[in-house]
Amino acid sequence: MRPKISLEHWQALISVVEGGSYSRASAQLNKSQSTLSYAVSKIEEILGIKVFNLVGRKAELTTAGQVLFRQGQFLLRQASQLEEKATSLAAGWESQVSLAVEMIFPPKLLLGCLEQFAQQSPEPRIELHESVLGGTEELLEQRQVDFAICAQVPTGCVGDYLMHLALVAVAAPSHPLHQLERELCMEDLREHRQLMFRDSGTRRVTPAAMEISESRWTVSHRETSIRAASMGMGYAWFPKEAIKSELEKGELKPLPLKQGAERRVALYLAFADTESAGPAARKLAKIIREAAANPDLHE
Repeated sequence: MRPKISLEHWQALISVVEGGSYSRASAQLNKSQSTLSYAVSKIEEILGIKVFNLVGRKAELTTAGQVLFRQGQFLLRQASQLEEKATSLAAGWESQVSLAVEMIFPPKLLLGCLEQFAQQSPEPRIELHESVLGGTEELLEQRQVDFAICAQVPTGCVGDYLMHLALVAVAAPSHPLHQLERELCMEDLREHRQLMFRDSGTRRVTPAAMEISESRWTVSHRETSIRAASMGMGYAWFPKEAIKSELEKGELKPLPLKQGAERRVALYLAFADTESAGPAARKLAKIIREAAANPDLHE
């Protein structure tokens, strides 16, 4: 069925409503008020619906007019998105970007990058894998993602240094380790439960250096581990950014370790196949690199 009303007419109606008057819409669209008035009248004539009611000196949308206004907005957005899609396709942009990101990477920083990418390149879909250690490497090796933010770059993949993250050893103030009221050593830690993230890979390559206690709880989600630590159920190393709120509220407290109180972990951005990476994947990777290089965005 061929539409009887043009997008230009719908734009006239939307502009008049959003601008609050024909004069403002006229200035915005650079069209005469009579042209806009004719367009609105044409919509009313074709559809047999009254769009505006005159209340005093002010024109207000009728109930039917409100429906047309909302649907007209949606129609214009769809048309705009279709044009953006065509532009992306003409530029050779891929329809989807897949990436794997280590769970310790700051989520606020990551989401800010994704939002910036969406504003500049709204068409490609994002498929995000939140992974841990071996799981991140496997996704790269198996070419299930375009690129990854990982702690180690697998053999055969090309990666560059991205940033360092500080992991701090903490426990709830009520935890027995804090009740010792002295500097702690690794032997002290071995007597208590350690909270850890589960390696999401099938090979489970968690470094032995991260395993201190025989008594361990291993969970899949960072928030679960943080909550368990805040409830006094164990100690753990967390990224400072991830527990900023808990530290400020006094729910978690840094452990006074002689050594190892803070660990610095290097993260890398690695492509599964640099040669086949599309322009959208490269664009997102560039945004992440620039954000990671700006310390002000890490908080």
